[in-house]
Amino acid sequence: MIRSLNLENSAIAESEIQNRILSLFARSDKAIAAERDMDGYLEAIANEFLQTSKIGSDIALTDLNEQFTDYQIPIEPVDPNDYLNDLTETAIAHSVRTSSPRFIGHMTTALPYFVRPLAKLMTILNQNPVKTETAKSLTPYERQALATLHHLIYQLPDAFYIEHTHNPHSTLGMIVSGGTIANITALWCARNAALAPQADFMGVEQEGLAAALKFYGYDGAVVIGSSLMHFSFDKAADLLGIGTRSLIKIPANEKNQVDLRSLRQTIRDCRDRKQLILAIVGIAGTTDSGGIDPLLDMAEIAKNANIHFHVDAAWGGPMLFSQRHRYKLQGIEFADSVTIDGHKQLYLPMGIGMLFLHNPNLAKAIEKQAPYTVRQNSIDLGKRTLEGSRPATAILLQAGLKLIGMKGYEYLMDWGIEKTWYLATRIEAMPEFERLIDPEINIFLYRYIPEPYRHRAAIGQLTLAENQSINQFNQHLQKAQRQAGHTFISRTTTYTTRYGKNVPIIALRAVIANPLTTELDINAVLQDQLQIAADLSDNTSGSFLTQ
Repeated sequence: MIRSLNLENSAIAESEIQNRILSLFARSDKAIAAERDMDGYLEAIANEFLQTSKIGSDIALTDLNEQFTDYQIPIEPVDPNDYLNDLTETAIAHSVRTSSPRFIGHMTTALPYFVRPLAKLMTILNQNPVKTETAKSLTPYERQALATLHHLIYQLPDAFYIEHTHNPHSTLGMIVSGGTIANITALWCARNAALAPQADFMGVEQEGLAAALKFYGYDGAVVIGSSLMHFSFDKAADLLGIGTRSLIKIPANEKNQVDLRSLRQTIRDCRDRKQLILAIVGIAGTTDSGGIDPLLDMAEIAKNANIHFHVDAAWGGPMLFSQRHRYKLQGIEFADSVTIDGHKQLYLPMGIGMLFLHNPNLAKAIEKQAPYTVRQNSIDLGKRTLEGSRPATAILLQAGLKLIGMKGYEYLMDWGIEKTWYLATRIEAMPEFERLIDPEINIFLYRYIPEPYRHRAAIGQLTLAENQSINQFNQHLQKAQRQAGHTFISRTTTYTTRYGKNVPIIALRAVIANPLTTELDINAVLQDQLQIAADLSDNTSGSFLTQ
């Protein structure tokens, strides 16, 4: 039953509530003292959380759900101490320590110390970069940050950046909440540019997709990339109205790259079917295996076919900082658009993605105005972004670029790849495991091989049924490791191993990006897996191996 206020002495109760609410906003001595107390408490809790060795609690998710079943908003304000106690005992107590050096299975990792105080400052300033009137200095600040990374990618002459960095008619890039929004925006720009207004036709933006395709003489529209494209492209195909069936996924080869011969043939086939190719997508660091497409070849194919070339470098883009490894991204400088995530290998908190555009006029294809906020001739950043209101995360981006810098990011990139090869070498030397890929960057796939199958695995003669049993074992191994909470490796399903494209292989997936992860930590993760595997074999009496 929904609670209601006691109407007795309601005037006093209402006055007390009003005072308590106003005290939350006032800058009185009492409010400042309360903020300091809360800051101190949360700082202590945060430090304890970060210093705890265990990655997570072993509570079952079903039991955890029981702690979050209250669906009613409190009628009266809750005492701050009660709120903090509840937050600590429920949400924080069971949060995952993604900063742990033994949490090496996902693209979320430790953050540099400066993020915490600057994130608080960002919240206090509460600037909204959608509109210059709500982010006067943060608008050019953000444009500057985007220009520096644009230069890292495209290396255009100084005169280009002098002309376009602060030109209200130019868009070198945009900060968004993540790679998904960046990828969607890239295809949105490509679609609107390809189906632009012409003569009496008002363009896809006003006329709609069906009318635009008909006007230009197309029977449909497609996007082409490898089978390892991020699932954000499925979302983009859905939202842009072409449908996910029009997202053509060319099977990746054993190097986790798109097959160029198939790409060329697919382009010919689409044009024979009178389909508009909105974009070719290249990947610089696939999410599941770290594969890098042959970007230079793809750029040439796209240029010759006059097709928008987008590179999803959400993960691998920062390899541009590395003199040793940037050659792997050769061709990215010819991309029409590039996605990079700040909350991945730029070591910034969640919620910072970026899209960069080779042509500073391309984003005009998606420009929108409103008389109350983003007016036609303004410099407002919200004119050419999918998202409207958003935090001024450029503060954190600029901090990373300046406090870590070119050499700092180069060290982080080189270090991560070096440690990944250490893991790959360890796996190669251990008969209990099978190495599934040669790491291109700092993502590595391998799997545990139960003892009865090790000889056949060593010579590559496992049957489909045997691989299925090994898959089931690795799935249980990964779940058990996650539940125990001492170390962590994620898992994926790959079709690009020596066993062929029709054989799904469940792989253990390591992502070594945390600069605090040592070789001892990597060894500890492997030893944990060996112990869990031994326990699983004993507890199931080999049932995985007989199914």
